[in-house]
Amino acid sequence: MASKTTPKAANKSVKRSGKPKPWTPAEVEEAFRRFKKASPAPQTELAHINPYTLLVAVVLSAQATDAGVNKATPALFAAADTPEKMAALGEERVREFIKTIGLYRGKAKNVVELSRRLVAEHGGQVPRERAALEALPGVGRKTANVVLNVAFGEPTIAVDTHIFRVGNRTNMAPGLTPFEVELKLDRVVPDKYKLHAHHWLILHGRYTCIARKPLCEKCIINDLCRWPEKTVG
Repeated sequence: MASKTTPKAANKSVKRSGKPKPWTPAEVEEAFRRFKKASPAPQTELAHINPYTLLVAVVLSAQATDAGVNKATPALFAAADTPEKMAALGEERVREFIKTIGLYRGKAKNVVELSRRLVAEHGGQVPRERAALEALPGVGRKTANVVLNVAFGEPTIAVDTHIFRVGNRTNMAPGLTPFEVELKLDRVVPDKYKLHAHHWLILHGRYTCIARKPLCEKCIINDLCRWPEKTVG
């Protein structure tokens, strides 16, 4: 059922208490109902061919844009789309393919080493277990969550800068760290929406709830948002 909270009422709650009022379960449900209606089956914007190339692309995307990564990876993946081929390619040649991406030297080292580890420890396959993924060079919790979600259909929520901002700005899932925001989202997002929650939130943060000047006038959850500085139509 849709929430009856109005933007004016939400802003008043901020002024009265000095702190935004938490979202109700009905409001969270309504927000994700709208996200689903606007984009029924969202996809990652990182170009990839298989679980392995997805893993590599996510590792390369740390502190870089998806668009920047997508410019470099077609040639890289044409040369090496399996861990065996990437390990054979070697660090120096991988650097040449990805030199337009920030921190490319360290990333080339990680990509080659994780490829060697996949061959040696996992038979050349991307593991489906979080602990095994996070044990690979260059793979942290966020990267593992993306791979588990996109490659294996697990209902994980990978909190990047966009989702961290949306969670805090809207007050849907405030937290001081990405992990804190992730845990809160995992608690409040209805199970039926969790598979795509990561993509809905990241796309919302990337194209609507942007960092410097959010586009509140086109926001589909404007009336639910608790941000005291939001503009309303």
